[in-house]
Amino acid sequence: MSAAVTARESVRARRRRVLVWIATHALAIALALMFLAPVVFIALTALMTDQQALTSELWPRSWNWENFAEVFEKSMLLRWTANTLMYALLGTLFTVVSSVPVAYALARFRFRGRRLAFLLVITAMMLPPQVIAVPIYLVWARLGLTDSLWPLILPLLLGDAFSIFLLRQFLVTIPRDYTDAAKVDGCSDLRTLLRVILPMARPAVAAVALFQFFYCWNDYYGPLLYAGVEQDHLTLSLGLATFKAFHSVQWNLTMAATLLVTAPVIIVFFFAQRVFIEGVTLTGVKG
Repeated sequence: MSAAVTARESVRARRRRVLVWIATHALAIALALMFLAPVVFIALTALMTDQQALTSELWPRSWNWENFAEVFEKSMLLRWTANTLMYALLGTLFTVVSSVPVAYALARFRFRGRRLAFLLVITAMMLPPQVIAVPIYLVWARLGLTDSLWPLILPLLLGDAFSIFLLRQFLVTIPRDYTDAAKVDGCSDLRTLLRVILPMARPAVAAVALFQFFYCWNDYYGPLLYAGVEQDHLTLSLGLATFKAFHSVQWNLTMAATLLVTAPVIIVFFFAQRVFIEGVTLTGVKG
């Protein structure tokens, strides 16, 4: 008899802990459901038939996995993915390589005009790209590089204002004792950056790389301006818009294409979220 009473009390305690946990995290659960609902809707619609996708039904009558294969047959998805990967990977690499030395100089070097240079970085970060779109486009047009993604990739060799700002804010939080000790040991500024600062700034560099990768992957305005109208030059964002225009009544195929485009970003963030959150959290706001 006592064993049965103990079992019931254990069940009640377990239920009480579950209810307390739900009440404590109610807001987080509600936000998670709010963000997951569109993704679930897209996934379910992607598995419907053409006729059912146009109805108000939410659950597929049959699971049409061939919709994903049909997306590849009716579009140049692989080519668009290759273009997007080239843009995202090269853009991320160029941004990190060019932004780290600038951020290091602004955080560590003492030179006349340092505050003005940092102010210019902040100004460039706040400047909308549409303001300078026309003169920059004319420059690339005279160089004959329009109808390609190179006008979006090559400028990143000169750094990115937001990446420089984020890295600089992290680097100023690293004590100067490390760089002073490296200089006492005879390290040059470049060697100090590569051997001392970069290993300590790995979370911030990873956060900047992820920010830039996601930006390039999702960029629509830049490719729309420079990629032209040829299907071979489109990125996934432009290609998805084109696919939707040609298949506007086939919502199942449109949702399947949307799921294929967003899946890589979700996978990358899922595996890199710990480093990403650590980098954003550790990035200081010290001036």
